[in-house]
Amino acid sequence: MSSNSATLNNRTQAEELIAPAPTRLMSLDLFRGLTIALMILVNDPGDGPSAYPPLKHAAWNGWTPTDLVFPSFIFIVGVAMAFSFTSRLQRGESRGKLFAHVLWRGLILFALGLFINGFPTRFDPAHLRIYGVLQRISICYVLTSVFELWTSWRAQLVVAVACLAAYWALMRHIAIPGYGVPGQDIPLLDPDRNLVAWLDRKLLMGHLYERVRDPEGLLSTIPALGGCLLGLLTGKWLRSARTGNAKAVGMALAGTILIALGRIWHLWFPINKKLWTSSFVLFTAGIALVCLALCYWLADVKQFRRGWTKPILVFGRNAIAAYIFSEVLAASSYAIRVGSGPHSVSLQDYLYTHLFAPWASPANASLIYALAYVGLCWLVMAVLYRSGVFLKI
Repeated sequence: MSSNSATLNNRTQAEELIAPAPTRLMSLDLFRGLTIALMILVNDPGDGPSAYPPLKHAAWNGWTPTDLVFPSFIFIVGVAMAFSFTSRLQRGESRGKLFAHVLWRGLILFALGLFINGFPTRFDPAHLRIYGVLQRISICYVLTSVFELWTSWRAQLVVAVACLAAYWALMRHIAIPGYGVPGQDIPLLDPDRNLVAWLDRKLLMGHLYERVRDPEGLLSTIPALGGCLLGLLTGKWLRSARTGNAKAVGMALAGTILIALGRIWHLWFPINKKLWTSSFVLFTAGIALVCLALCYWLADVKQFRRGWTKPILVFGRNAIAAYIFSEVLAASSYAIRVGSGPHSVSLQDYLYTHLFAPWASPANASLIYALAYVGLCWLVMAVLYRSGVFLKI
């Protein structure tokens, strides 16, 4: 065995000795459940254009509460890995075997993402969208696992910072063929003339969500990986032998600092969800840290659990199933036609215009439809929760 391998093994064993026995954090399930509920809410309005502005993505630079959802889930993936990986290694599972399972799980998640993108009528290989929510989660999960299994927390912190710095350098200083240098020849973060969109068009034209760009583009996976690593480091903090109050205060303080850094960097590298800018990652990771700190303090430190936690756990303990069900149900409601001929409409449009639109303003009707949709998804997940059925990939 090499000296580096021996050092890594000794470090890992030492960390496991000082860390408390891994347990399932209710706060993480609560935060995950709230995130999934909000994701379903904003993804499924009755009428998208009429939805309240906070329930829509920012058009380009800037942010809304909707823009916090996906990066929060990426962050949560990293936090959960710190617990699940350590638990399996402590049971004697080898790193190689664990990584093989990670690769298999990543492939399944990626395939499910492709299925969602194509369901039920868009499976044309020439135009099937390759990128997507589950695809990005899959890639970040696999890449983060490499650093978790074979590097120290210091290396993980360095990589997270390097991802954000390198992405800024690429987006700010690399000349884009046919356009020039951002900030000099063309505006910085121009919607169509940026490195992310240019590369995606070169690699996957015809397979992009917005035709000439994609909010989960290839190059923007770099800062997304940085966000997942920040979640992993947060999980390590939660696994440490510090007191519960110290962990909660530490997360809240770190989150506040990241929010401030993200806002400051925004002045030179704007917060932008569709490009996953480095300032966006810092800002959203900071908010995720503060939210997780609050959930942790309430549920795991103060043990305030009675009454309010179970409805959230219905989503939190079956998050992937809830997301897949909500997407498949929505796609089905758009594919099913009501009526015949030129006057036929989708089932979604029919339900919205007949059950919600007649008795509320457009914005309120859209919101009530979205809330009803979340409620329907919750009822299905509640049946699974009560039956002890959880989707584990």
